[in-house]
Amino acid sequence: MGSKKKKRTLDFEQYYRSLYQDRWDLLKEALLKPAVPVAFADALLTPYFLDEGSVIAAQQLPISDGDTVLDMCSAPGGKSLILASKLVNSGVLVCNDRSRVRRQRLHKVLTHHLSKERLGRVLVTGHDATRWGLYEQNRYDAILLDAPCSSERHVLHDQSALAQWSPARTKHLAVQQFAMLASALEAVKIGGHILYSTCSISPLENEEVIGRLDKKRSGRYEEIPLSVTSSENRRHGSIILPDTAEGRGPLYFCLIRRVS
Repeated sequence: MGSKKKKRTLDFEQYYRSLYQDRWDLLKEALLKPAVPVAFADALLTPYFLDEGSVIAAQQLPISDGDTVLDMCSAPGGKSLILASKLVNSGVLVCNDRSRVRRQRLHKVLTHHLSKERLGRVLVTGHDATRWGLYEQNRYDAILLDAPCSSERHVLHDQSALAQWSPARTKHLAVQQFAMLASALEAVKIGGHILYSTCSISPLENEEVIGRLDKKRSGRYEEIPLSVTSSENRRHGSIILPDTAEGRGPLYFCLIRRVS
């Protein structure tokens, strides 16, 4: 192992051990095991396989038939299919991803799994999610923000991803995540819901993003308590961790409702 790679590995280990302390060894062992996807098939032409934690989290976003829904960071599209399944007879789902390559994959997933009728009510866009609230305000009944994150399970399985990881990177991601969440708060209607989620185990990217919103946008929203099997409560929101959830996750999620 090269000296730079060895340092990245050591930094990663020290960073997460400092967060999880005695639990880290069991959590890391669970993260290193292959994920076991489950089939989601509700209202789809063919099942889509994804982590069960993702299914559980996405289903926490309240959506009624006829709603206008935004998935701010959609690709690869598994959670978008879950949202689309709730729009039974009417409504619109906007699936956004800034990356052209990721949008191409998203298009394939949507086309392969959704009926023509449902697909006709889905719009794919490529906007900057951090600036969304500048251009569309008070428009959506429900927003899913499954934000880009450190994705530590992937990092542990991919040396190239580990080479890009650093404590500074998780701080940078947290800044970006907050900008997206603040933008979502402008884009959702008063009374509408936002589900913020990541597949990170870093509190900086999870409950601390909500904590920053609490400081910067106090009085604009309320947090909706959730009781979800296999999840652990955090200061804000909940997290599903694979060492205690039979391999599911990691998946952090927090549901908020705009009130003003």
